[in-house]
Amino acid sequence: MQNSLLLLSSYFFYACWDWRFLFLLLFSTMLDYYTGIKMSDAPNKKARRIWFWLSVGVNLGFLGFFKYYNFFAVSFAEGIANLGLHVDPWTLQVILPVGISFYTFHGLSYVIDIYNDKIKPERNFVNYSVFVSFFPLLVAGPIERATHLLPQIIKPRVFNKAKAVDGLRQMLWGFFKKIVIADQCAGYANEIFNHSAHYSGSTLVLGALFFTFQIYGDFSGYSDIALGTAKLFGIDLLRNFAFPYFSRDIAEFWRRWHISLSSWFKDYLYIPLGGSKGGTWMQIRNTFIIFMVSGFWHGANWTFIAWGALNAIYFLPIMLAKKNRNHLEIVAQGKLFPSFRELFSIAVTFALTVLAWIFFRANSMTHAFQYIKKICSASLLKMPKFAGMEGYLVTLLLIVVFMMMEWIGRENQFAIANIGKQWRRPFRYAMYYALLITIFWFVGKEHQFIYFQF
Repeated sequence: MQNSLLLLSSYFFYACWDWRFLFLLLFSTMLDYYTGIKMSDAPNKKARRIWFWLSVGVNLGFLGFFKYYNFFAVSFAEGIANLGLHVDPWTLQVILPVGISFYTFHGLSYVIDIYNDKIKPERNFVNYSVFVSFFPLLVAGPIERATHLLPQIIKPRVFNKAKAVDGLRQMLWGFFKKIVIADQCAGYANEIFNHSAHYSGSTLVLGALFFTFQIYGDFSGYSDIALGTAKLFGIDLLRNFAFPYFSRDIAEFWRRWHISLSSWFKDYLYIPLGGSKGGTWMQIRNTFIIFMVSGFWHGANWTFIAWGALNAIYFLPIMLAKKNRNHLEIVAQGKLFPSFRELFSIAVTFALTVLAWIFFRANSMTHAFQYIKKICSASLLKMPKFAGMEGYLVTLLLIVVFMMMEWIGRENQFAIANIGKQWRRPFRYAMYYALLITIFWFVGKEHQFIYFQF
């Protein structure tokens, strides 16, 4: 009964966006549920392999059709045009189903794990359907694994007050990240990026910084809300962020940013390709493949592929020097302040990350290069100035306070997990109400979650 209620709620939640695409979610769920059972019951390896590739092919086919068809059609026409031929590409006027990249990867990991004999198929359709469509993670992750989530769904759950309180606390912090940090940064970032040709290099640097905190507050805020909501139902989802802007190198950054996607590509793409076991050229090839595919997963635009390739370039020297596993522990663990060396490493890694985010946010490759070129001009020395800049200093101050709280709570699952727990109740609740009042104070123009488009 618990799972039936969760399933109906999840389908209603998805249908509120666009009920027509609920049939696509249902089809994808039924396909992987059925092929999982058929693979397990297959009389031989050949039949097993046929069912496996049927599921993978159909899943990737739907994803490619809705998400990448127009990109390939336009890119093909542009490539032909460079040869002196003119082709009018036939594009589709169809919206991208929200969450398709996430629930497709849920199903793919389930089918791959069955094919590799890591799990047995779930024969209860309701249980499996909840795994695919559990509403907190349905539209923007984290990308769950059947090995982690299905056992929690199968067993009955009893309300746990301590877990629920922790979940509410995590949701509170997630809403703060989204509304107070991400949404306030979004207005400034959009203004600067959308009119970058009219602004100085210093203003463009400010725009890149605003987007850097916008995307972090937006996506990690959603993840905190999703994880906190799941705890109310007695379910623990995979952690998706671990304070990535305190990373000391790019390898550590990718262990802390969108963890569920990074680990998915590592387990289902990087390792099957040979990982780091082969020669130098194989390691370089696999690194570029995984980063560029990760970029392409984010969207059908060359800017995302460039973003992935740039991160691969960042990562290669660390990997080739065999230093990509150097920073596994939390920075300055048990200390209030980092060392000068740690602070310098964090600053360099953060600067490289900000540069890469320019490609992620830019409308095109031309836009990205023009943006960076303007930053490198003499106008970098001018005072930042842009339309609607009133109040931007308040936003910068909020970012500073936000990062201070993140730093204080960096050894926990989320920033305020333990902050105030030892305080007397009036002081602890004063902090929670201060966060709540701040959230309502800054509620304004609605900004859709960035990762809804992926």
